[in-house]
Amino acid sequence: MKIHYLQFVCSDVDAQRAALAATLGLSFGGPVAELGNARVAEGRDGTRIGVRAPLAEHQSPVVRPYFAVDDIAAAVSKAEASGATIAYGPTQQGQTGAWAIFIMGALQIGLWRP
Repeated sequence: MKIHYLQFVCSDVDAQRAALAATLGLSFGGPVAELGNARVAEGRDGTRIGVRAPLAEHQSPVVRPYFAVDDIAAAVSKAEASGATIAYGPTQQGQTGAWAIFIMGALQIGLWRP
């Protein structure tokens, strides 16, 4: 199991990015339109870390891991069968792959097929 993308949605992108850069030695690039204008860095293990502002007024701050999966449709079906609510079904995201989000309790979990 590998986290493909770790997403931080927050109101102060510059402060969060600076804290992560200083603490973890990350180097963030410019905004990536396909990822909601997230500023993205790559960890030593290849995990992508993105920091972005909320995309809508109703979106709350969240830290959301996206786990890499081989079959995103099957993974979503298994999450739903386990009692999770599917917030977003499998969605192709340009050239970056397909993603989905499910909610179990108060936690949001992402799935990503690179």
